[in-house]
Amino acid sequence: MKKSTDADLAMSKSAVKISSDLLSNPLCEQEPSFLEMVTAFDTAMKRMDSFNQEKVNQIQKTVIEPLKKFSGVFPSLNAAVKRREQTLQDYKRLQSKVEKYEEKEKTGPVLAKLHQAREELRPVKEDFEAKNKQLLEEMPKFYSSRIDYFKPSFESLVRAQVVYYTEMHKIFGDLTAQIDRPGLSDEQRERENDAKLSELRALSIVADD
Repeated sequence: MKKSTDADLAMSKSAVKISSDLLSNPLCEQEPSFLEMVTAFDTAMKRMDSFNQEKVNQIQKTVIEPLKKFSGVFPSLNAAVKRREQTLQDYKRLQSKVEKYEEKEKTGPVLAKLHQAREELRPVKEDFEAKNKQLLEEMPKFYSSRIDYFKPSFESLVRAQVVYYTEMHKIFGDLTAQIDRPGLSDEQRERENDAKLSELRALSIVADD
């Protein structure tokens, strides 16, 4: 998401740079009609950049930052899982120790060691069961809550895009009304451009391809 917003900003900044460079072109001083077109284009690009910045700021606040905060939960979650796993290993080790003494002949020393092993096992077993119960109860809640958490961010992302592209439609609609020559089709414009290009290529100062 961050790469996407950075690319958006780079695009609009580049467009403003292009329009600014065009305005400084000497041709604008020589052709008032061209200056009028370029000025309209420059104004449109600056408006686009302004709305783009607003969109990126909105996405940063309502999408990117909440995503970072959500990611910050995972270290604690992973730590809880690791603690449960470590307790499980201790539980298995002590349980195996108890079973080993239970299989032996019930002599006095063996019974004493069996009693000691069971006493060591009891708090570890209780600790494991508590940690395991907590994860079994809370993991499904965490998993299901992610939708509720991300839903407002997704809605905000959609709204930001709708507002931005609505404004872009207005901006470029206004620009088209200012610089467009009505009645010309795309094919006619292409033929006109090709004709102008042919005139340029016919000049003696233009090298052959």
